[in-house]
Order: sequence, then C-alpha cells, then structure tokens
Amino acid sequence: MSRLDRRTFLAAAAGTGMAAVGRTSLVFGQSAPLAVEQPPPNLMTAETQRAIEAGLNYLSRNQNEDGSFGRGNYSRNVAICSLAGMAFMAHGSTPGRGPYGAEINRCVHHILNSAREGGFIISPGSASHGPMYGHGFATLFLAEVYGMHPDSMVRDRLEAAVKLIIATQNDEGGWRYEPKRHDADISVTICQVMALRAARNAGIFVPNETIDRCIEYVKRSQNPDGGFMYQLSQPGESRFPRSAAGVVAFYNAGIYEGEHLDRGLDYLLRHIPQSGASTREAHFYYGHYYAVQALWQAGGDRWQRWYPAIHDTLLAHQKSDGSWFDQISPEYGTAMACIILQMPNNYLPILQR
Repeated sequence: MSRLDRRTFLAAAAGTGMAAVGRTSLVFGQSAPLAVEQPPPNLMTAETQRAIEAGLNYLSRNQNEDGSFGRGNYSRNVAICSLAGMAFMAHGSTPGRGPYGAEINRCVHHILNSAREGGFIISPGSASHGPMYGHGFATLFLAEVYGMHPDSMVRDRLEAAVKLIIATQNDEGGWRYEPKRHDADISVTICQVMALRAARNAGIFVPNETIDRCIEYVKRSQNPDGGFMYQLSQPGESRFPRSAAGVVAFYNAGIYEGEHLDRGLDYLLRHIPQSGASTREAHFYYGHYYAVQALWQAGGDRWQRWYPAIHDTLLAHQKSDGSWFDQISPEYGTAMACIILQMPNNYLPILQR
C-alpha cells in the first residue's frame, strides 16, 4: 500500500469508525497533505535474501512442537513467538499458506493456548522483561493474523486481549509491565499503541479516548532533543531504543508531519549505525526494530541512508547457522533481524507505508 493509498484509507476510515478524530489530531487517521510519492528503490540484494532465508530457516528448525521457540529461560515466551510469526509473515507467507505457513499456524496455536480468562496472553514459567510486553506483541501478532486470515477463534482472543489493554490504561494514558493501572513507561506504552493500531485496522473496536490519551502521553514524553524519556513520573535523558519507538507511535497515530515528528527523526539520524557497530549493546534489536519502521515511513533520503547501514551491520553479525545473537535468546535476535531486513517487502499491514 503506498503512502497515498494509506492516507486515503485512514481518512476514509475516519468516517466509518475505523479511525478516530481526537481533540488535537485525527488519531490513527490524521489527514495529511496528499502527495504522489514514487516507490522507494529496492535496496535488498541477493545477499540480503540469502541472509533472510537462513534466518527464517533457523527459526523454523528451532520452533518447538507447541509453536513456541527455543530451549532456554525464554522458551514459550509469547513475545518471541509473536515476533517469529511476524518474521515469517514479512516474507510473504500467511497462516497455512506459503513456505512458512505451517510455522505461522503453530505460532498462532501457541498464542491462542496462552490466552487466559480475562484476555491476558502470557505463558507462565517463561522469563519475560514484563508480561505486558508479551501481551502487546501477542495482540499485535493476532491482529496481523486476523487481518490476513479471518477466524472466529482468533477474533475472540484478539477482542479479549484488546479489552484488557483498554481496561489497564493508567491515568497518565500509558501502561507498565503488569496489567494494572498504577504507572506507565514509554516502552510498554508504545507496544500497546501498535497492538491497538493493528487491532483497529483489523476491524476491532478501540475507543477514541484510549488512543487520544496514549498519544498525548507519548507527546509529553518527548525531550527537547527530540528523543524520549522513560517515565513522566521520573523525567530523564533520551535513549535511542525508546526514542525510535516514540517516533513509530506518531506514525501509527497517523501523524506524518509536524514538529514532534521532525525532532524525533532528527534524533534518530544522529544514531545511524556506523561501520563496525556492535549488536551487543543494550536493546540493540528492540531499538532497530522500531527505527527501521520509522525511517521506512519517513522515506526519501532518510530511508536510503538508514537501511544500507543497518543492513550491512546485521549481515556482518549473522552466525553460520543463520541466527543472530541476543542476550535474551538467539530466536529473539533472529526474529527481530529478519523483520528489520524484510521491511522493504512491505507485507505486514502494520508496517506498510
């Protein structure tokens, strides 16, 4: 879907209840100046495709019978399973169809089996950086699956998961590690923003007020340098990973221009991957998962500078077995790397320009 088509869709959705008019913006569907934009040049090469295939094959080999991934502390983690499922879908496969259709079906099976009464998606006993991260990524994955392959069971679990997100939004407008309305941070909040956007795109009801409040939370979290603080309750300096997520939140709200967005993009471009960059820095894959989305949406020279830089960094650090190392687990690093590299495919609805 082109930027023109996407904006036209969002503007039309505002009149059908799929997008919401907020107090200061058209949330998840802001009207923006329409301009014909040429498709970006395809920066993927035969070498890129080989790296992606090796990564996806690694994930396929390391998928457990129940649909989860890996053998370590993070095995059965619903976030990793969801990210792996989206990596397969970013290649062009859909549930039950394509080279990785069976793997996607097993991912769906694991996520559905991890849904608890009340809508919470969690796999007890699996290590996690915070259960609401897993819930957010799992909800996003189910929304992408349902949008491609409508199924009544997926819809039921998706609706319940969305209702839990709505019910646990705190007074500031955000979310935190647990499904409670106590406090919030920018990272968990944006995970829920993406889930809600994907769910609404798939036809699931999300109240306008919920979206208005979380986008205002993101705006208030932006520092003067264009990056983002971690918590409003404890203002602090910007960091690249959460700042990349903050910029993506603007695009997911239908905000394609303005001071907030420009400052955020300028901040990201000060962190463009350099030759020889290490992938072992804290939250490397998390940050670049969001950054590549932000620069893909920005397009133009920004995208043409960013993608080759992160592309070359990732290919330089791929292991001989097709995986990418991350302290969480190689399945997590590999899923993230495959999503990043496949951004130009433009297959996943939530990531489309």
